[in-house]
Amino acid sequence: MSIIIVDDNATNQLIIQTILNKAGYRNLLTASSAHELYDMLGTGGSTTSADLDVELILMDMMMPDIDGIEACRTVLRDCRYKDIPIIFVTAVGDSNKMAEALDAGACDYVMKPINRMELLARIRSAMRLKQEIDRHKERDKNMRYNLELAKQVQLSVLSTEIDDENMRINAVYQPSSELAGDFYNWYRIDKNRYGVILLDMMGHGISSSLVCMYISSVLRDTITRINDMEQVMHELNRYMNQLHIKDELMNYYFTAIYLVLDVENKTIEYVNAGHPPGIAFLDGKPALLEPCCSAIGLFNKLKVSKGSLQYERDARIVLYTDGLTDGIAALTGEEPSNETLIDWMGNNDQLDPSGLVDAMIPQDSGTVQKDDICLVTLYTK
Repeated sequence: MSIIIVDDNATNQLIIQTILNKAGYRNLLTASSAHELYDMLGTGGSTTSADLDVELILMDMMMPDIDGIEACRTVLRDCRYKDIPIIFVTAVGDSNKMAEALDAGACDYVMKPINRMELLARIRSAMRLKQEIDRHKERDKNMRYNLELAKQVQLSVLSTEIDDENMRINAVYQPSSELAGDFYNWYRIDKNRYGVILLDMMGHGISSSLVCMYISSVLRDTITRINDMEQVMHELNRYMNQLHIKDELMNYYFTAIYLVLDVENKTIEYVNAGHPPGIAFLDGKPALLEPCCSAIGLFNKLKVSKGSLQYERDARIVLYTDGLTDGIAALTGEEPSNETLIDWMGNNDQLDPSGLVDAMIPQDSGTVQKDDICLVTLYTK
């Protein structure tokens, strides 16, 4: 890594080089002006494409054409060099100038005539700071890699599309920047029945994601082992209560909507545990799958009731998490009503889940997505 000495006086350059060489520093570079520094770094409008591995810049404050303070601002504006420590070596004793230099991003300054011990001490201090910044950047890079890997693991356990002689079931999942807890699963119970569950874990981050993965690991076994929908919810509630830690200030919980559609009897049975109401279009007429019990994990005992709907010809059902309504609210300034959602989803019944979400929250809308968006659609054939 290089140390760059920027000074329009060749004697000052030589003095600093000699001090640093005797102290064991090597790979020293010099520049006589801000323009030369820009050319070395490939910044500040320079036409060169240099990308130096710079450890430290020692900068004179008073230089012709472009002074050190302006050069400091220009270098640090470049994302490649924004963490490079810059020490001003100057004869200017004006405290206002010193304050301006520090405001420009310099980490320290040394007065001329140069005191060797002081210069070396300040260089060591600046380099320790740079090493600490580099360690943090490397740690953050590893953390981002691990979070992305965890996100891919989450996505890998989600159900894939069903498109058979009876049903088409599909979903879109648009995760936010954080790990989160949206999860869906569906399966064919027998020749005529299909089970679908969509859940939304409280909060974001690693802890919520881990709880969600824990629930997903027991969910399929629970659903396939227990035929009674109400008992499924009781069992999931029991699993969630096992996670409660004594003296923990926060209890984890999730909302969920679980339905079983029977294409032979043309019935839909469902349990909505504190989840946004699903929207069913039965023979073209809308109906809401509204909450009928509290969220899973809030209480030791869960009072569950089951809802039931009937259709004659065809059914189309849309399930979603509150990330969808939050995204619409961020775009329009208000939470959408159930009637608004019914209109949107009814008027866009030919769209796939991804297209349906984009119709409500265009990708080029410029809104910041703060929560996962998950939407599941079911079509009978």
